[in-house]
Amino acid sequence: MGKDRNTNQGPLNRRQFLGLGAGAGASMVLAACGGGTDAPPGAGGGGGGGGGQFGEGKEYTGPNVSLAFWNGFTGGDGPFMRQLVDQFNSEHQNIKVSMNVLRWEDFYPKVPTAVQSGNGPDIAIMHIDQLATNAARRVVIPVDEVATALQLQQDDFAPAVWSAGVYKEQRYGLPLDIHPLLFYFNRKEMEAAGISEPPKDRASFEAAAKELKGSGAQNPFWVTSTWPAHLMWWSLIHQFGGTPYNEDGSQAQFNSDAGVEALTWQVNNIQQGYSPKNVANDAQAVAFRQGKNALTWDGIWMMNEWAKVKGLEWGAAPLPQIGDQPAVWASSHNFVVTSQAQKDPNKLQASKVFISWISDHSIDWAKAGQIAARASVRESPEFQELEVQNIAAQQLDYVKFPPAVPGIGEVTAPTFELAVNEAVLGKKSPKAALDDATSKANELLAANKKKYGG
Repeated sequence: MGKDRNTNQGPLNRRQFLGLGAGAGASMVLAACGGGTDAPPGAGGGGGGGGGQFGEGKEYTGPNVSLAFWNGFTGGDGPFMRQLVDQFNSEHQNIKVSMNVLRWEDFYPKVPTAVQSGNGPDIAIMHIDQLATNAARRVVIPVDEVATALQLQQDDFAPAVWSAGVYKEQRYGLPLDIHPLLFYFNRKEMEAAGISEPPKDRASFEAAAKELKGSGAQNPFWVTSTWPAHLMWWSLIHQFGGTPYNEDGSQAQFNSDAGVEALTWQVNNIQQGYSPKNVANDAQAVAFRQGKNALTWDGIWMMNEWAKVKGLEWGAAPLPQIGDQPAVWASSHNFVVTSQAQKDPNKLQASKVFISWISDHSIDWAKAGQIAARASVRESPEFQELEVQNIAAQQLDYVKFPPAVPGIGEVTAPTFELAVNEAVLGKKSPKAALDDATSKANELLAANKKKYGG
């Protein structure tokens, strides 16, 4: 999942590496491992082929082969993927998949050098915002032919997640899931305030916050200064009709009227007393567990965390539409094939079989707190029984991913994430914070274009 809920491993953990970016530090390390060249991404190999004597698609009849599979599923999602890998191995005697799990902040810097030396993964999971970066650096190869061989087609995927895996007209990611923000609420507190259903728009949300505060919920909607405040803002700028970047991702426009209005709304919740001041990282989640935070926005993956809390009566709903149109931040885990696997046709074909098998069994992965990327899985009776995942899936028509631009993840932390932090803490006005962030982002985007050959 996007955040994959680490077991609170300190202030620098996976939450900084999902969706909108791996943070400046790791991304700069990534960039130092290799830049762009004039050669097309994936040049020098089959670009995801591997048919011939091994056949096409979902079967591998070659000699025994071992595949290294790396991911960052260190949280509660890890056991779900581990079980799937074990089941795959038990059903495929000629393919042995070894799963290596790293924290995402270690994963993204390590993979490029490991692949280059031949000691990295053959297949891996990457967040959707990391695909263009690793494609530009030749870490991963195009998988258009893999998708064709596996009969993975556009009409079986949510359009946004399918198109987001394309960089320079080639596909580099095969989507496994989608993980958006969700709106969670405390049923007991809502009932005590006389609120019969979760609010769906700005008027009803603000009215609910006012009613909850009046009924004894001292601070009904905690707005953090860090995670996931910048993902809330990402959702809201789109809701107010803006976009963080221009169409080709070459210019930031965080300080548009929509961006300022979005951040102002977040800050106003604090000024109106609906949120405490200076809410630290994850404090809103702790408060929700304790029944002190009646309304919260967090990732779909949190559903399994709330379910563990004895006596917590909670529900989930799509993110309220605060602006003029629905929108929600989301990320996605994508399968990638590395240039290491490309060197061995046996590994390449076996990788196809593994990816296909996991994709076909993604209903089991959805139980980890994910929306299955494939429509055929989402429409299955088993998925229909997953209540929260189905609620989250109502948002698929308006999920908002970052643009497919190399190095886009490097821009997040020192720019709009910092701006949201400064405004929420009262250090700068929303406009001033976003002005500074926009200027800084455009410097980084220009530098990235030179570095990655964009």
